[in-house]
Amino acid sequence: MIENIIDAPLKKNNRTIIFISDGTGITAETLGNGLLSQFRDINFRYVRFPFTDSPEKVEVCLKRIDEVGRQEGVRPLVIMTMMNMQISALLRQADALFLDLFEAFIAPLEQELGQRSTHSVGLSHGQDNREYAKRIAAMNFALAHDDGVSDMDLKNADVILVGVSRSGKTPTSLYLSLQFGLKAANYPLIPEDFDRGHLPDTLMPFSDKLFGLTIAPEQLHRIREERRPNSNYASLSNCRREVAAAESMMRRAGIAWLDMTSRSIEEIAVHLVQAINKKHESVEYGRN
Repeated sequence: MIENIIDAPLKKNNRTIIFISDGTGITAETLGNGLLSQFRDINFRYVRFPFTDSPEKVEVCLKRIDEVGRQEGVRPLVIMTMMNMQISALLRQADALFLDLFEAFIAPLEQELGQRSTHSVGLSHGQDNREYAKRIAAMNFALAHDDGVSDMDLKNADVILVGVSRSGKTPTSLYLSLQFGLKAANYPLIPEDFDRGHLPDTLMPFSDKLFGLTIAPEQLHRIREERRPNSNYASLSNCRREVAAAESMMRRAGIAWLDMTSRSIEEIAVHLVQAINKKHESVEYGRN
């Protein structure tokens, strides 16, 4: 059993969230964090208990729940995804607020669909389905086409991201592959491109797949300073020059771009997926 807690001094607005699952716990944590994000004035600490599938492991969880309750003086919050009803019943012996996400949604779905669910653990992350294989293939594609390493097989790309160095192309590509199963390549714009004044020639046959990423020069300067401090590469003046040149090149090439400055990778990815799904329409993303 793996337990992970982020230790921090307990304060008035600190609460511990305990994630418990008889599988990986990824679903519980993903959905749970979506709910918790609505409570911005509370600092949440996390304890994780994946693969809780035996009475012995339940005992460890119960002790931890009791310990958290005594330390914080309030009943702990437990977010779980449990398909084993016996294990779930044992856990509920503890004094805590239990939010079972599967219980909340499975029962109404069974009633609406007129069919009982399989109650099997781990199906959403199973390796025997086409969606999983698609994500793995997309991940391999993203790694093989990261940072302009290769221009082979670009005809099979779903999207090709371009932008200045450190504008978020790699993490966005990887997120698109893992979350959506999209084959994403990315190309950094380099000094030679700025000297020529146009996007790399190897990319232009795939202009319908091109999307740009841009970023505020000030933020780019801070990011680059961490990588190469006190260099011309990281200087604010160079960042301003590169961002302006990149946006000008993308504008002339007629490709859409998104500004990473105040958007998360998840938000950028959703915008890109929407744009990809509407690639036969004329869509332009500029600074908002």
